Amino acid sequence: MKNIVIFGAPGSGKGTQSDMMIEKYGLNHISTGDVLRAEIKKGTELGKTAASFIDNGQLIPDDLMVSILASVYDSFGDHKGVIFDGFPRTIPQAEALKKMLDERGDKVAAMIELDVPEDELMKRLILRGQQSGRADDNEETIKKRLVVYHSQTQPLIEWYKKEGVHYHINGLGELDRIFADICAVIDKI
Repeated sequence: MKNIVIFGAPGSGKGTQSDMMIEKYGLNHISTGDVLRAEIKKGTELGKTAASFIDNGQLIPDDLMVSILASVYDSFGDHKGVIFDGFPRTIPQAEALKKMLDERGDKVAAMIELDVPEDELMKRLILRGQQSGRADDNEETIKKRLVVYHSQTQPLIEWYKKEGVHYHINGLGELDRIFADICAVIDKI
């Protein structure tokens, strides 16, 4: 089973590359944002609890997020692997994900880091905001998101290096070359 954490700053191409991995390898995909919206829309108990935090402008506690992810992960039944997109974002979340997978006899096979220079991230996100109308893709919000990424999320790189599953990918350049580099990692795990 090839469980993969796709990792990178906002605008690094995680969604695009995840879509390509899903198509080529038949992997399932768990995007925390998509999962939360779906649970809330379905009106599940987990969704109601999550909505109560979101409606009050609070972050969802790690234990609740892991419960939601575990529920979705288990719903896949027998599968080839899962791409975790947007989770984990902190070391405690990585530890919780590892525990959840251990309980199922599974593990993260690779953490694929898409590394893109900050000036390029800004260009990509501003362009995405202009094309999609996403309100959070403006320069001020992007800068805040990048500060959070560097302070809270980037330390995961060292954590996954210690786990022996970190793979660095140059996320700058042609889409096909980046995907080929990712495939080289997936093919060897």
